[in-house]
Amino acid sequence: MRILVIDDEPRILGFLARGLEAEGFTVDIADNGTSALRCARTNHHDLVLLDLLLPGVDGLTLLQELNRDRPDLPVVIVSARSDLPTKLRGFGLGASDYVSKPFSFEELVARIRVALRHANRVDGEQVLQVGALVLDVARREARIGEHAAQLSDREFRLLHHLLEHAGEVMSRERLLSEVWGYHFDPGSNVVDVCVRRLRKKLGANAPIETVRNAGYRLAAA
Repeated sequence: MRILVIDDEPRILGFLARGLEAEGFTVDIADNGTSALRCARTNHHDLVLLDLLLPGVDGLTLLQELNRDRPDLPVVIVSARSDLPTKLRGFGLGASDYVSKPFSFEELVARIRVALRHANRVDGEQVLQVGALVLDVARREARIGEHAAQLSDREFRLLHHLLEHAGEVMSRERLLSEVWGYHFDPGSNVVDVCVRRLRKKLGANAPIETVRNAGYRLAAA
């Protein structure tokens, strides 16, 4: 597995490169957004670790570009910015996970492996369909009839999970745990924000139903 580590702090960049190589990963490094984007477009990577405060191209802009080029590429943000609006912005632009600095290296490696396992699992599928809703796994694209929508990584994961549990009421707490991970603040409205974005992208026929005081359900028909 090949990981691109992007951080403008030489100490952190070196620490992560040495640690990940010791874990068996092949590591490329970049200390600014411009060279990072060039490296990402030149080489194939299985995952990206991304700092947000970068010279050149800033981290969120870089994330947007990476998601546009390869929507299937897992991107884990590792940043000192830990406020909720920045986290939500990162997830909205396609981040797979968000780790705040300072961080535990062991926890970071665990999250990397989870992101890689998830990417490999869904890559083995081609298409999921419930009723008129079709999810193209390879393209990260949802279709209802002639209407097609490209999804960010988090939107894709949420819709994929709802499809796997079609007809089942999924509580916000369960979605936070199973899609975002237990570490995410259970008091946040991140699930509702992501559902609103999905409905907007899917259009008027979006089959995601709100179950009052319970959560969400994907209509099975």
